[in-house]
Amino acid sequence: MTDLDQRIASVLRERAEGEIDSHRLLSASRARGRRRQLRRRFATGTALALVGVLGFVGVTGPDLTGLPGRLPWTAATPTVAPPVPPRVDGVPGAAQRPELVGTDPRVLHLGVDRSRARYLRWAVHSSNRVESVQFSVGGGRPVLVEVSGSAEAIDEFLLDGVPLQEAVIPLTFDGAVQEFGGTARGLVTAWQPAPGLYARASTLGGDRSALAQAMDAVRWDEARRCATPLRLSTLPAGATLSACSVEATAFPAGLRVEFTLHREPSATMWVRLLYGAQIAGGTTESNRVVGGRPAYLYPDGTKLELLGIPKAHLTADFGAPLPGTERPEGDPGFSEADATGVLAGAQLAKDLTDPDTWE
Repeated sequence: MTDLDQRIASVLRERAEGEIDSHRLLSASRARGRRRQLRRRFATGTALALVGVLGFVGVTGPDLTGLPGRLPWTAATPTVAPPVPPRVDGVPGAAQRPELVGTDPRVLHLGVDRSRARYLRWAVHSSNRVESVQFSVGGGRPVLVEVSGSAEAIDEFLLDGVPLQEAVIPLTFDGAVQEFGGTARGLVTAWQPAPGLYARASTLGGDRSALAQAMDAVRWDEARRCATPLRLSTLPAGATLSACSVEATAFPAGLRVEFTLHREPSATMWVRLLYGAQIAGGTTESNRVVGGRPAYLYPDGTKLELLGIPKAHLTADFGAPLPGTERPEGDPGFSEADATGVLAGAQLAKDLTDPDTWE
């Protein structure tokens, strides 16, 4: 599966109420938008998360009273400047080396002019070789910019926050601005910032000036690190880090970090840190011990949480097949023991809201 397939599968598992006819969902998705037989996406009526930020589904939960569930497009602008991915010296930007884009899940090969724009979220997904940054300019609506060394990779993404039937917009990479309508209205454009480099910018609403300002604010000649307050020092045998994403739209009141681990042929684990200033608590009952600390294995047996972190949840979702599907023969997926090892080796910054302490 691609990273987007994996993320959608995760959201479906988290949000499902009752049995999901995954075969029907997959067939419908393919029938609507698969161009050149390459579109393979699950959907639940809304395109759940565009690769490259990645988009994120909003924070939800009964103990997150100050952070209501919302799509990232409608997330409130932070009251203070959010974290900024730190510069990586000696690494070329996307314009200089397009083939490097998306190859290292901890490195973004682009940035934005901080004097004109405010970072909201960023991500790298190496399985698709796509990087993305969402930011706002001039106090306007957020604009999401995605970049890849492959036109095909950019061209087949569904638009973030847009219902499936409206989310397939053919791209021409000539800088033309297209409007899309229906339930969600917005603008999208695609262009080549440099030879061999393909980009797309999209926003909900009709502010063409914001879109133009956002495109002009991108810096293609620099590299930045996907720094987070969470560091994974131990990975399961044979596993690799395939994605890193940070959502800071509500920073410093809220923060979401996600790492995706992958092991061939199809095992996926999502390690998530969810911080909220108003998180009053959550599960306090411990039924496991991880690295000498209390932990909780959720009833479905596929999600483990490390307990005792103030105002935060740290979980490892080692996944289960979607209802009605099975893992490939010979692939048991990740296990509770794998998740235990990952969380036991997880290290957190002393102050989750101090980006200077992030790695």
